[in-house]
Amino acid sequence: MQDAALALYTWGRWVVIAAVLSLIVYRSRQGLRWQQLAREIALILVAYFAYFWVRGLTEGSEARAVANAARIINIERTLGFFWEPALQTLILGNHSLITLANWAYIWGHWPVIGITGLWLFLSRPQAYRLFRDAFFISGAIGLVIFMAFPVAPPRLTDIDVVDTVTAYSKAYRVLQPPALVNQYAAVPSLHVGWNLLVGIALVREAPWRWAKAFGVIMPVVMFLAIVLTANHYIVDGVAGAAIALTGLLLAQRVRQKGPRPAEETEPRSGDFAAGASAIAGARTHARMAHRRQLSLTRRM
Repeated sequence: MQDAALALYTWGRWVVIAAVLSLIVYRSRQGLRWQQLAREIALILVAYFAYFWVRGLTEGSEARAVANAARIINIERTLGFFWEPALQTLILGNHSLITLANWAYIWGHWPVIGITGLWLFLSRPQAYRLFRDAFFISGAIGLVIFMAFPVAPPRLTDIDVVDTVTAYSKAYRVLQPPALVNQYAAVPSLHVGWNLLVGIALVREAPWRWAKAFGVIMPVVMFLAIVLTANHYIVDGVAGAAIALTGLLLAQRVRQKGPRPAEETEPRSGDFAAGASAIAGARTHARMAHRRQLSLTRRM
């Protein structure tokens, strides 16, 4: 009960912040309909809380999750890339590198997704809807796998790794309260998968070189972060990327075959205003030309 109250309080603050930012954006954006903005905010909040609520409810037993983790480790050993303990030893002696890995894992995920999503919504609405749907589809696939195949992360097994986020940081509990966390949802890593979707969106849609470069680098950094912080296995990152790309492919197929949303076919109020202004300007120009022609005729 206390965890649920803490989660409600924590996320209540984030909802208020999101609402304030949305109002600011709405005031500064001509032609953006309030109903459209409110609908998207409600849709994302419902999907977000539903995702973590279902994810928490589907938490498997510890014994089963640890057994499945052993299977993942055996697969990596067989394929020759069980490198998680060795990779983490490269940063454990350097507090700055540990902090960098923690920050990448914590602040390089939800804040980056939120900022990119807001920019797409305002500047690239069609791309926004495509990637939004890709998030929803890949998240649904992830939930099915969490239920069917719970896996303990490296930090909850007997391999020689350290839970760096818990040991050196408390910020993650602010972004993702314990009441909403499934400890045995290591496979797939949607940290990697969803960051990959954000990266693709930035590379495809951003007009700035630095943003495109960030879109290329960010998923790679997140892949390293999930391993270095002992939150995921290497296989998890590969699976997360594959599921995210599957979600994007399915979202593209659905949008190609289905009818276009009304907001893509109906002009916005800003478009009407711009059109009316252009028509008024053209009429004014025509009247002035007509007056000049009459003046020249009278002189002749």
